[in-house]
Amino acid sequence: MSDVEVSREELLTRADVAERLAALAAALAGDEKVEVAFGATKLELHVPDEVRCELEIEVDDGEVELEIELKWSLARSAAAPAAKTRTAATRRVRTPRGR
Repeated sequence: MSDVEVSREELLTRADVAERLAALAAALAGDEKVEVAFGATKLELHVPDEVRCELEIEVDDGEVELEIELKWSLARSAAAPAAKTRTAATRRVRTPRGR
């Protein structure tokens, strides 16, 4: 069980999504403090130099889900592990040729 979980879902235009992702990317490229827009308020997160990133794409019943998950430890360690890349394909999707 999570200590804290905050969730929000809303319908946005592609341009709005792009603007929010660009703002998040700029914040992550900056210093350790990252502000995330969350409805009418903003959350400030402290993000270390190394972050685990997971990208998941799921196609099911005519719907596509793209999930980007960032994780980091709250504990500050002097010797952070080197970044690792892991790719796992859970399902192959075949599309008809010529369409």
